[in-house]
Amino acid sequence: MAQTVPEIKKPSAEQVLNNVRTALAEDVGSGDITAALIASNSQATARVITREDGVLCGRPWVDAVFAELNPAVAIEWQARDGESITAGDSLFTLRGPARALLTGERGALNFLQLLSGTATTCRRYADLVSDTDVKLLDTRKTIPGLRIAQKYAVTCGGCHNHRIGLFDAFLIKENHINACGGIAAAVNTARSHAPDMPVEVEVENMEELQQALAAACDRVMLDNFSLDQMASAVELAGGRVELEASGNVTEATLHSIAETGVDYISIGALTKDCKALDLSMRLT
Repeated sequence: MAQTVPEIKKPSAEQVLNNVRTALAEDVGSGDITAALIASNSQATARVITREDGVLCGRPWVDAVFAELNPAVAIEWQARDGESITAGDSLFTLRGPARALLTGERGALNFLQLLSGTATTCRRYADLVSDTDVKLLDTRKTIPGLRIAQKYAVTCGGCHNHRIGLFDAFLIKENHINACGGIAAAVNTARSHAPDMPVEVEVENMEELQQALAAACDRVMLDNFSLDQMASAVELAGGRVELEASGNVTEATLHSIAETGVDYISIGALTKDCKALDLSMRLT
């Protein structure tokens, strides 16, 4: 049995720090000239609130922003990643050198609002199918450089990770199939190259589904199948492989797709179309 793809339940400190250092380099550059107007010994307290309901995500990145700027900054959180938050809620307070608080404000909030927005979108989708057994998956349609961060946010919102990248699972699509000489040849080659890696095959019709079943892959992606075709695919597969629905999935069609009996639904909108949560920081 091929291994499963691990989910990003907790980002590594190294991944977070890499994101933060890149963000601070592009924002702060040679120095925050506006914050330099403030006396270097000035201390301040600030509070961050949300102006919208949502799901919190991004604490490790916020912590890292201020730790990188000045370890003297103290952060007191009022909510945990994955928790629901309500408009007007205080998310955290900051105490420490005023310059560091103001320099880190935008970088910290950029991470928090994006990842909270991603988690909020995922929670909304997950709630729509909470009465079914289907699992909702993200895709590789993420913001460049922030894939691990967004995939972490996906799990905070109650959805699940597809493969992290091109290295941890096979996803054999039309062009791969054509280049390899067919579905069976592509699957057999994948098994010989990396026998422990999950092998998924994308199919566009029932004939290709039959070929994928015969090749004994681990999962089949049903690309733009109609609801009737999905139901037929579930019956034909008979539990021999996992089935994943993909293509043109919307909030309006999501539950109907889940009711066909597929195991997974992959949704690019979880990470590529999310709206950042509206947050605000004020010195107190």
